[in-house]
Amino acid sequence: MAKNWKTKLIHPEVHAPEGFRSLADPVYRGSTVVFPDAASIRESWNPYKDGYTYGVYGTPTTLELAVRVCDLERGFRTHITPGGQAAISLANLSFLKAGDHILLPENIYGPNRKFCAQVMRRFGVEVEFYPAVDPKQGAAAVAALLRENTRLVWCESPGSITMEIQDVPAIAEAAHRAGALVFIDNTWSAGVFFDAFAHGVDVSVQALTKYVGGHSDILLGAITVLDEEAYARVASTHQIVGAVASPDDCSLALRGMKTLAVRLKSVEESALTLARWLAERTEIELVLHPAFSSCPGHEFWKRDFTGSAGLFSIVFRKQFTRSQVHAFIDKLELFAIGYSWAGVTSIVMTYDLEGTSGRPDYGSRLVRLNIGLEDVEDLRRDLEQALAGLG
Repeated sequence: MAKNWKTKLIHPEVHAPEGFRSLADPVYRGSTVVFPDAASIRESWNPYKDGYTYGVYGTPTTLELAVRVCDLERGFRTHITPGGQAAISLANLSFLKAGDHILLPENIYGPNRKFCAQVMRRFGVEVEFYPAVDPKQGAAAVAALLRENTRLVWCESPGSITMEIQDVPAIAEAAHRAGALVFIDNTWSAGVFFDAFAHGVDVSVQALTKYVGGHSDILLGAITVLDEEAYARVASTHQIVGAVASPDDCSLALRGMKTLAVRLKSVEESALTLARWLAERTEIELVLHPAFSSCPGHEFWKRDFTGSAGLFSIVFRKQFTRSQVHAFIDKLELFAIGYSWAGVTSIVMTYDLEGTSGRPDYGSRLVRLNIGLEDVEDLRRDLEQALAGLG
């Protein structure tokens, strides 16, 4: 049938030659998935079983990232979400209902804490926090708080900001005895340095925004599950909630994965070098780096982890005031001030922990450092000149 030129804009009759192969992963954008005939029409959230049916349930780009993350984490299936917090929220929504009870460590990532305390409580979920200041007591604290209606227990190891490492296998054993599932925020390890499923975890969540993306220019999350039942539970909720990740962002994450190993090796070495140097400074009371014995739960890091990342915290001595800590931060030249971490740029952030429940009373003396890919000696000199400015 002869077509008008306007129709040809949408239904072209000429195409480029086929057979192009590239080292780069292709980007598939699309909402509508085209079926070959009417008999093939279906709506399914399971592209592994039923093929592609709608863009919300994944494009080849999204699923390529999902299978690669899943392979790194040694799970059964992975779902990609448009941010780490979206992954956390979707995981909670997938497994909790009114009347369930959930346990979270006091040092959990702030937005996860708020989502459970504010949103899940509003829908009838009982939310309770267990102490994580002394990781040796973590499993006992969890065991003491478990109930018949406890549906899941969250772990975060190391903990946000204060970096406590948990005894995850012991917590998982206690939770499983009571019929509860164990979730972990595995972002710090990039899903590489801590094998969550080998240590008893049922669902592992990552902010791919961090090390997988690696360049501070995307927002993505991942939920990796251990079995088909959990996959179906997350997938059916994902279908309804519609937390759709951009295939363009997924392509950047796929590119980031190719350099993940060399970036992790670089930031690990630089962070250890700087943490050792800071531990010798008279201004610093404590270095909270999981690979250091000064970090609570270090023995569990040594037992369960295969490496360390570029994020750690320091605590200034008690004589230093909030304004002095802020002056130190403001004087840094190579460390950008901002939230998030794991990009190529070094980042600094401070937190006021005065009066916070379930966390060490470091007041406003804690500073978190993300070590990037700058020359480590340049970073050391920058820290040195900022410390000298404290007088």
